[in-house]
Amino acid sequence: MPKKYNTPKRSVVVKTRMTDEEYADFTERAKFCGISQSEFIRQAIENAVIKPIITVSPINEKLLSTIGQLTAQLSKIGGNLNQIARFLNEHGTPYNSLSGEIRAAISDLADLKFEILRKVGDAVGDVQTFKR
Repeated sequence: MPKKYNTPKRSVVVKTRMTDEEYADFTERAKFCGISQSEFIRQAIENAVIKPIITVSPINEKLLSTIGQLTAQLSKIGGNLNQIARFLNEHGTPYNSLSGEIRAAISDLADLKFEILRKVGDAVGDVQTFKR
């Protein structure tokens, strides 16, 4: 009576080329694990963590530069807001005396947010997504 295996029917063949050194390493690893070359490849694919390669194009460089500049401005505005909040907490100054400055800073942050979104939209060509 022939032996039956409970494995899925596999019909697709994958081929690849290797150097002699790569093939020696591959066969040694499969042998060390005590599995077939096919099973080694299946397990390697299933458990692999492959990081995508990001290609920097001129558009990406310009976008990254613009976002870096806008982020620096955002940090300055955030620092100003922190100073205002610290002053209010330390000195108990009524909110009304600084409300105009706080509103201006918040408005600057909102403007900067939309400027960043507009620049990103211009770079990727989807300006309609970033309406204000």
